[in-house]
Amino acid sequence: MNNFEKAFSNLNISMGERDQRAAIPFKDFLKLLSEKPGLIMRNIFRTFHDMIISYVDTGEDEYPDDPESIHYVGYDCSRLFIENVDNPFFADRLFSNRLINLAEALRHGAQQNKIYIFEGPPGCGKSTFLNNILRKFEEYSHSEEGLRYETIWRINRKLFGTSIDAEIAPSAEKLIQLLLKTAGGNPGKNYKPSHAPGSTDEFIEIPCPSHDNPIMIIPKHFRRAFFDDLFKNDEFKFILSSEKDYAWVFRDTSCTVCSSLYSALLENLKEPEKVFEMIYAQPYKFNRRLGQGISVFNPGDKPLSRPVLTNEILQQKINAILRDSNQVEYIYSRYAKTNNGIYALMDIKSNNTERLIELHNVISEGVHKVEDVEENVNTLFLAVMNPEDKANLKDSRSFLDRIEYINIPYVMDLNTEVKIYQSTFGKHIEGNFLPQVIANFARMIISTRLNPESKALLEWIGTPEKYRLYCDKNLLLLKMEIFRGVIPTWLTGEDRKRFTAKRRRTIIEESNKEGSKGISGRDSINLFNEFYSIYAKEDKLINMSMLCKFFEHYQQEKNNIIPEGFLDSLVCMYDYNILQEVKEALYLYNEEQISTHIQNYIFAINFESGSVARCHYTGEKLEITEEYFRRIENFLLEKKIDDKSRIAFRKDAQKEYTSKTLTQEIMTEEKPIQETELYQKLMERYVYNLKEKVLDPFLENENFRRAIKDFDEEDFKTYDKKIREDVTFLMNNLYSRYNYSKKGAKEICIYVIDKDLTRKYASAS
Repeated sequence: MNNFEKAFSNLNISMGERDQRAAIPFKDFLKLLSEKPGLIMRNIFRTFHDMIISYVDTGEDEYPDDPESIHYVGYDCSRLFIENVDNPFFADRLFSNRLINLAEALRHGAQQNKIYIFEGPPGCGKSTFLNNILRKFEEYSHSEEGLRYETIWRINRKLFGTSIDAEIAPSAEKLIQLLLKTAGGNPGKNYKPSHAPGSTDEFIEIPCPSHDNPIMIIPKHFRRAFFDDLFKNDEFKFILSSEKDYAWVFRDTSCTVCSSLYSALLENLKEPEKVFEMIYAQPYKFNRRLGQGISVFNPGDKPLSRPVLTNEILQQKINAILRDSNQVEYIYSRYAKTNNGIYALMDIKSNNTERLIELHNVISEGVHKVEDVEENVNTLFLAVMNPEDKANLKDSRSFLDRIEYINIPYVMDLNTEVKIYQSTFGKHIEGNFLPQVIANFARMIISTRLNPESKALLEWIGTPEKYRLYCDKNLLLLKMEIFRGVIPTWLTGEDRKRFTAKRRRTIIEESNKEGSKGISGRDSINLFNEFYSIYAKEDKLINMSMLCKFFEHYQQEKNNIIPEGFLDSLVCMYDYNILQEVKEALYLYNEEQISTHIQNYIFAINFESGSVARCHYTGEKLEITEEYFRRIENFLLEKKIDDKSRIAFRKDAQKEYTSKTLTQEIMTEEKPIQETELYQKLMERYVYNLKEKVLDPFLENENFRRAIKDFDEEDFKTYDKKIREDVTFLMNNLYSRYNYSKKGAKEICIYVIDKDLTRKYASAS
């Protein structure tokens, strides 16, 4: 087999396997339903939920043991919006949580009688979002996980004594004869008219125009008993009978065409079993381009000239079989093509405004009038719009309660903003920056998109001035950290304690009113391109001083679009963060000795000062005095804490030990002391405070700075062994933990020393 034949053969096999599932008899469908009820018995809303969940990966919860967690999780939407698409859409943490919440609401039955409008400013990616999610939905519908079935009737002509000849109107037959003669053909006496698509000599196939699930054919008042017999007494059966996910199974009815067919056939055949033998289930094939299951309308798309659709040839066949043209009318509207599917409007303006208004009664009542018959509408209605286009709906106030808005603002999560730069310019750009500088560029952009005042943050923090060395006066930097799921380490213990679930929800909810102004997504990319073009040099890494210079100039040009004082505060936070990195990289203490101190302290807090006791956990004899407590607590508490707070901390720890650590974790759960929650918290505090002081001895040694400059040079060998070991340890940790290059690690260490950052932040603690 040559290459051409091989390629064509493989293509033929691949295409033949795709979407070629045959229709199956109703009994086989019921068997499949009993085996996979959760997969087969789904409406459009549950399927949309399942699609999103299948494509979105749940990220790591940064604080899994936090009792005040609101489950604000870092969802990874790459497979949904970025992979294998023409234009990627970057969903930040805020929007991805909104999307998951919407999916969960759809699943649990909160979906009826609504249209979901994704609202956002120009340049936020609304259209890209909608196109990508519809593309992935279509892709999902062709997979095993997304498989759904619709009804198709296969009526046996023989049962009604009709033939193919009798089903074609005489006028149509004469026209065919005339066309053949005109073409020079001679049909002759043995001529048989060709069959309509979907029909055979024995059967006529009638697809359900509304794409109903085959279970809808079962009369509504018989379904509960039928499913009670069909399903085992298991978890699904309980869910089916009790949860809103499946309320539609017992509430909805089949479309007018199918219900009319069922009644007419039952009247003729007298036996329900014979009618059900004519019902088949075929995969519901979604095709946006054909408007099959998915229809997307742009503002410029003209209204359809035919509001009512039919199939005259199929109608003739139905009439011939039933011998009564009034029993079944095969008519439907354009809404039927997306029933159990998705109907989407791309921007609410021009013709789409009229389409939305027309949807009022359809959404409110769940039905649509097609001439004399009513058509069921169980469709997921989606739209995107700009905020200013809300004015187009001002005359439809009664419709407003049927609209649910989902905000798509400009990106407000700095991690996502950085991903956009990397996607646009390539991940290699990171090699031209010192760590954190790209993130700080993103912070500068996002600062223009946030509201300058947050009532929730001010109510929580009280006086922003106390964090002047870490945060701006408007607390925008704090808000950005929360938006990306981080609780800053520079917050005081008291403020961390007051960061309750209620406060967290309020802050996240405030984001719904932000991100509609400031530097747009498109402008942000252009601005980054300009910045990168100016400062990216082979011999020098882009640092914070370059970023400051660039935005100081930009601020003058754009008339103070960046909040006042924000850039200076950003530099302060950057200084604090890199100081922590250097301290972390230098940290080298005996963890075993620290563990001993913690175990002894936990044991000692159960005794009065002046006692002598042997620790159950370490075996050491302890002289328990106030001086002993203070010596350990100096590493557990903040420097300026008063005696009253110190004693309160000790009592809280002792209370937790007796009520939970000893009685529950150690005695009941049989955990060793090192695995208890109290031990872990105290260990974290102890280590943190040790790291705070780790640079002190090095800063007093002038040789330490020079050794950093000479690191990896010949002169480095002239320093004493201890300094060489410490500097090498520091540099290796900066490489491995924080992705510094050799050049960048040197530069950042000199920066920390020359700016005397240790003294600066020691005075603030």
